[in-house]
Amino acid sequence: MRDGRGGGVRAGGRVAVLALLWGSTFLWIDLALEGFSPVQITFVRCALGAALLLVLARRAGVRLPRGRKAVGRLLVAAFLCNTLPFALFSLGQQSVDSGVAGVLNATTPLWSLLIGLLAGERGALGARRLAGLATGFAGTVLIFAPWQPGALAGWAALALLGAAVSYALAFTWMGRMPAGQGVPAIGLSAAQLTAATVLAALLLPWGGPPPRAPGAVPVLALLVLGIFATGVTFHLTYRTILAEGPTQAAAVGYLLPVVSVLLGAVVLGERVGWRVVAGMAVVLGGVVLTRWGAGSRPKTPAGGDGERPQPLPAR
Repeated sequence: MRDGRGGGVRAGGRVAVLALLWGSTFLWIDLALEGFSPVQITFVRCALGAALLLVLARRAGVRLPRGRKAVGRLLVAAFLCNTLPFALFSLGQQSVDSGVAGVLNATTPLWSLLIGLLAGERGALGARRLAGLATGFAGTVLIFAPWQPGALAGWAALALLGAAVSYALAFTWMGRMPAGQGVPAIGLSAAQLTAATVLAALLLPWGGPPPRAPGAVPVLALLVLGIFATGVTFHLTYRTILAEGPTQAAAVGYLLPVVSVLLGAVVLGERVGWRVVAGMAVVLGGVVLTRWGAGSRPKTPAGGDGERPQPLPAR
């Protein structure tokens, strides 16, 4: 018997590693900002992640999606899922703590549900989900605390929320316009990050002056951000979906803000106020309500006929 305790341990280990990689994204961005501009960080992390996945795809003998329609859909997915949110997170974290950035990123499922409601998706309705939506956004308001002087507000915080909205729009787009039917997941993810790299390169002329001999810490942080927190995260996410289904992969989202807050406090010495902790708990409670009873797709072997790989966001 192959299943059982060993399979559960491997699955739990994969989710733990994925949560650590995703949750640490905001820490690496914060450290990289000491030597690079937000646009430069966006380009380099996309390029490093794409390079890793292209190597993996080549070793697996997987071709990238072809055809004008598939490439066009991938470009939209890459912009909404990678280039735009990567840039917005880097911009926002110039003024906002990494832990708060991770918590605001957890509002993505709430925006996805709201977009579904505005788009007229009847399946998105329901008292429990509407209650979850209201609860989640109440937690967001608690984090911002607009009634207090010196509250978290301004363009930086709005940029972080904009990144979460961008991810939600990407989910909606990819759900309705899947790209590269029949292409294995590694091929789609490699193609998406390659497209994101091209889009980010177009922003470089407006990305600020070239870095002047950045220190070892920003360089190392950017390498880890691109290779591990972007490229490896993409690969592990797809493996988790194929092995355990989307519901198990989505569980990572509940751990991500906790990891980001802990790393910000321990490594960067960020102050974790009660409002951030309480707001995080309320947001995650709202997300749980919106996802209550959501089923997972049937599992299929990697590369099997039933597989329907889709590009996913790399935080």
